[in-house]
Amino acid sequence: MAHEFICTVCPRGCHLRVDDDMNVTGNSCPRGVKYAIAEVTAPTRVVTSTVRINGAALRRCPVRTAAPIPKGLMGEAVKALSDVTLTAPVETGDVVIADVLGTGVDFIATKTFAKV
Repeated sequence: MAHEFICTVCPRGCHLRVDDDMNVTGNSCPRGVKYAIAEVTAPTRVVTSTVRINGAALRRCPVRTAAPIPKGLMGEAVKALSDVTLTAPVETGDVVIADVLGTGVDFIATKTFAKV
């Protein structure tokens, strides 16, 4: 069964096709081949969300994973955030949850909040 993707590595947006033998076509650069094979064999995503924050001007703090995690763990990773409440001050890059689901990747804050 062939897989088809639009490459997101660069702005060109090449239409990639991967056949059963892992042959990639449609790429304009070698990075497309690496992307397509990774997407077929072990897809990953950066997860973005928000968590509660107390003592700040806003009630939610945006967070993301510091690196991509396996796509199949995205739902569980977001559920892990539901019990998190931060307290201001919070700096961009502060670890919100370390080693999410044993992936070795942290959830980090993506906005600085001063204490109000």
